[in-house]
Amino acid sequence: MSKLQVRYLGTQEYIATYARMREFTSKRTAATADEFWCLQHRPVFTLGTNGDYRHVLVESQIPIVRSNRGGQITYHGPGQAIVYLLVDLRRKCIGIRELIQHMEQSVVNLLSGYRIKSSARADAHGVYVSGAKIASLGLRVSGGCSYHGMALNVDMDLTPFSQINPCGFPGLTVTQLRDHGIVADCEQIHRQLIAQLCKFLQYKIQDINTIGR
Repeated sequence: MSKLQVRYLGTQEYIATYARMREFTSKRTAATADEFWCLQHRPVFTLGTNGDYRHVLVESQIPIVRSNRGGQITYHGPGQAIVYLLVDLRRKCIGIRELIQHMEQSVVNLLSGYRIKSSARADAHGVYVSGAKIASLGLRVSGGCSYHGMALNVDMDLTPFSQINPCGFPGLTVTQLRDHGIVADCEQIHRQLIAQLCKFLQYKIQDINTIGR
C-alpha cells in the first residue's frame, strides 16, 4: 500500500488551483507522496487542450479558462465534488487508461451504493445515468505524473451546462445526485469517492489536511 495525502480545500478559484497543480507536479520528486485534492470551484467554464470555442452556445458572465487537461469544454461550480489526482503513475506502475478506468469505476460503485445504476462510455470518458452525464473526467500527464481529475455533480445549478455543448457533445443532458433523490453534500461525497479511489489504487492515507475552509 502506497502513501497518500488528502487535502480538503473548500471552495477555490479555478485559475489559482490550476497553477498550484502545475507547480506541484513540476517540483515533485520520486519521493513525493501522491496527493488527492478535494474541492469545489467558483463558477467557471474550462476548455481542454482540444477545446473548441464553438461549443460555447451562450455568452455569459461566467469566465472561460483554457486548460491543459484532455477533453473539450465543461462547467464547474458550487455543489460539484471535484477530486484532483496528483499521482506518480510510474511509481504506481499504471498507465493513464487504467487510471481513468479506476476513476470511472469509483463513481459507478459510489452510485451503486445509492442504488443508482450508472456506466462509463467507451466513446466519451465520464459516468452516465440513463444517458445523462453525472461525472466528467480530464487528466494531464507530465513527467509520468498525473494532475487534474474528476468532477461529480452533487447538488448544483445545472443551468450553465445549457450554455455549452457539454464535453463537446451537442444535446448531451447532464444530471446530478439531487435529481435522483440523494440528499448528500460535497463533503460526504468527497469522502466516499476517496474511499473508492483508495481501494482501487491501493493507497493508505498518510495525512489529511484541511486548507482554506
